[in-house]
Amino acid sequence: MTLELAANQGVAPNLDQVEASPFAVRGMTVSYGQKPVVFSVDMTVSEGSMTAIIGPNGAGKSTLLKAALGIVKPLSGRVMIFGKPLKGQRNRIAYVPQRASVDWDFPTRVIDVVLMGLHRELGLLRRVRQHHVDKARDCLDRVGMADFANRQIGQLSGGQQQRVFLARALAQGADLYLLDEPFAGVDAATEKAIIDVLKGLKAEGKTVVAVHHDLSTVSEYFDRVFMINTRRIAEGSVAEAFTAENLDKTYGGRLATAHVDQLDLAAG
Repeated sequence: MTLELAANQGVAPNLDQVEASPFAVRGMTVSYGQKPVVFSVDMTVSEGSMTAIIGPNGAGKSTLLKAALGIVKPLSGRVMIFGKPLKGQRNRIAYVPQRASVDWDFPTRVIDVVLMGLHRELGLLRRVRQHHVDKARDCLDRVGMADFANRQIGQLSGGQQQRVFLARALAQGADLYLLDEPFAGVDAATEKAIIDVLKGLKAEGKTVVAVHHDLSTVSEYFDRVFMINTRRIAEGSVAEAFTAENLDKTYGGRLATAHVDQLDLAAG
């Protein structure tokens, strides 16, 4: 049985497939109070892919990422990064949080935010050399923000701030990029800049996983999809998993039938 077919039939991939995955989650359960937000979720991401995590509000999309990274404490579950436990693999991961979760009033320059992505290179003494600055500026250039290097981060628009956080992630030189709603509340130009960078990362063999809310762009932006509503609903290639049936299961019939049919045709 192929990984695609196994995922869509609710069958857990075998151990070899988990070990080959850049990001594998098993049995993840997270509860806020008495109500599980994520319940016994398995997820297996293919290397060099771009995966969208989709589901309705409150489905556990962001919580799944945060629990996998240890930002929130799960009740149960384990995470494997490139076949190894998370603890020793953090240097291979870059995480871009939701923009709304960041304190943008903190007085720091754009270039300093990007330099934070080089913390492993800088070491304990945090001695910034010219080559560090040059690398940070190159990352800003990749997201179209080089001219804003000395601007205070709080003076930027929401879309500009999101680009800066993506530049910080690029500075880490990671193999796995986890992004929480990277397109939320940004303008069209920023959305295009972000997706161009993410597709560039994929072309370099990097793996991208993003919590995503706009169903109309799933087929255009991503090659794989993970559908969740507290539990895993479906997982696989967009062509196989992003179907009207799975959308109906994920959103509980809350999507208009015509809209679901349109999305299904787009996916095919």
